[in-house]
Amino acid sequence: MSTLYSSFNAGIAGLNANSTRLAAISDNIANTGTLGYKRVVASFQSMVMGGSHYGPYIAGGVRASTIRLIDERGAITASANATDLAVSGRGFLPVTAQSALSRSGNLPLMLTTTGSFRPNADGLLENPAGLILLGWPADPDGSIPAFPRDTIGGLEPIRINSNQFASDPTTRINVRVNLPATGTRADSDGRSHDVALEYYSPLGTTDTLTMTFAPTVPATGQSNEWTATVTDPSTGNVIGDYTITFDDQPPNGGRILSVTTGGAGGAYDPLTGEFTVTTDSGQAIALNIGMLGDEDSITQMADSFIPVSTDRDGSPVQSLVGVQVDATGYVKAYYDSGLIRTIAQIPLVDVPNPNGLMALDNQAYRVAPESGAMFLWNAGDGPTGEINGFSREESATDVAAELTNMIQTQRAYSSNAKVIQTVDEMLQETANLKR
Repeated sequence: MSTLYSSFNAGIAGLNANSTRLAAISDNIANTGTLGYKRVVASFQSMVMGGSHYGPYIAGGVRASTIRLIDERGAITASANATDLAVSGRGFLPVTAQSALSRSGNLPLMLTTTGSFRPNADGLLENPAGLILLGWPADPDGSIPAFPRDTIGGLEPIRINSNQFASDPTTRINVRVNLPATGTRADSDGRSHDVALEYYSPLGTTDTLTMTFAPTVPATGQSNEWTATVTDPSTGNVIGDYTITFDDQPPNGGRILSVTTGGAGGAYDPLTGEFTVTTDSGQAIALNIGMLGDEDSITQMADSFIPVSTDRDGSPVQSLVGVQVDATGYVKAYYDSGLIRTIAQIPLVDVPNPNGLMALDNQAYRVAPESGAMFLWNAGDGPTGEINGFSREESATDVAAELTNMIQTQRAYSSNAKVIQTVDEMLQETANLKR
């Protein structure tokens, strides 16, 4: 009778196990259209009861367990939103719950492989499930400081201010003029020549420096020497003073032979053709006059002063027009003047065992003992993949395979139910024999 009763229990265990598998299949099919969903699979393990090889066999039945295949990735599809993100390969985007922002200390870290992020009312990149995207903030110059890789202390919510303005101050001006060779002769009138150098300040305003070229007139012959003086008109102070000597021999006739620094301004660098002056407001600007002996430089030829060009970098105040994330995770802000500025970097989180992560709602996960310790990688480095903007990861569910599994599960469930029915009939027969 013990063997018969064990068959009854094995049938019930079979029903329970196949119910678990059907629940996993139902979850997978229900989330066919869920972005970033990772399918769940059920596996069966047999249970063996102790006993002699020659005695009656005792059925142990079956036990079901489930695992979410987080390391499986769905297909990546294109979207029209620049901050729709998907990871192509290994790694997870760091996120946190919107409700956790009011807490003090480090934000609780959650992980996801994809998300449709858009600025919320506070400018934070948030997906429809309320998950806030985290990253390392950039310094004002666009560089990313060194942050620890095994903790989340440096991660902050990424903020996009649509009303943001930015200035792009001038850091470099190229000056190209031709000075009259006749100006440094003994019979010259010693006339100087001025060049206005317009530049953008850190406040986005337009200011001007004056660069004056004064010839050195000798008593006899020709000096081929000019004094270049840079003046800040706002104060009248001289902030740069240089003596420029030109070659008068072929093949470099008319080109710069030497540059010496006077009492103001930084030293001339012959490798770049630049010297740096600092305005009275503290703004450093590199003035490029050309390298020694280079034809693309200030020249001294003929008898006319010709201001060839004055090119500067920088731009006036500009408005933010968009944000994009590149493959390495750098969040770049684009302004209407063409300025591109890095405002943050999104690292990718990796763990030794992704399938050991704790699954949460909204396709999010949390580091668990079974997953191993996390590490923050630059996207595309180490074992991690790249971050795709304008992209979303589809569900990893294969509907055709799930429907096939459902049919198999249904057959197995019916067979276990038939076992229970058969055992019940046999027990009834046994009871009838005792009457």
